[in-house]
Amino acid sequence: MSATTLAERARHAIEVKHSRFLALAAPVASPEAALAFVQEVSDPAATHNCWAYRIGAQYRFNDDGEPSGTAGRPILAAIDGQGCDEVVAVVTRWYGGIKLGAGGLVRAYGGAAAECLRLAPRRELVVYAELDLAYRFEDLGAVHAALNAFDAQKGAERFDADGAQVRIRLPASQSAALKAQLRDATRNRVRLKSPGEASPGGDQPGEPPFS
Repeated sequence: MSATTLAERARHAIEVKHSRFLALAAPVASPEAALAFVQEVSDPAATHNCWAYRIGAQYRFNDDGEPSGTAGRPILAAIDGQGCDEVVAVVTRWYGGIKLGAGGLVRAYGGAAAECLRLAPRRELVVYAELDLAYRFEDLGAVHAALNAFDAQKGAERFDADGAQVRIRLPASQSAALKAQLRDATRNRVRLKSPGEASPGGDQPGEPPFS
């Protein structure tokens, strides 16, 4: 099942034993953006502003004064349980005078976050890959045609006496098909590698090196 992120910001409110819980969630692409959202929506007048985010392998959560493990971790579990990535969620609590206990807090924070994400509009999370291409002048037209066919985003093209180099970005799911088309269209003359990857066998005479 493909991971999804939110199409837009979302909110969901619940009340548990007179305590009010407001869950706010948003799509984010970096930890910095997640923390900025937390700061933006947290209410300093509330009893607690608990939060969590998941961005690929990176995640953080915070109980903001609630007993350890009763708020931030259940919010993160809600994000993961809903199959979300690149998402931050903040659950703000206004205390209503009745203690909920550890189990009640876990259910309230996790439930508010899960329902907020469940009801939110989603979009498929597209994972992108980058590739460095090196090719000869005679293959310029074929390379450009293939890149256009796959809607690959092209960086600045660099030229030298042997040909051209360019870095491209496209959905990772399209990488194999693009490589196959480039091989067929140029009789396997285009050299491809991931940024930072060493070229197998080193640079060959007559072929433009990657930089």
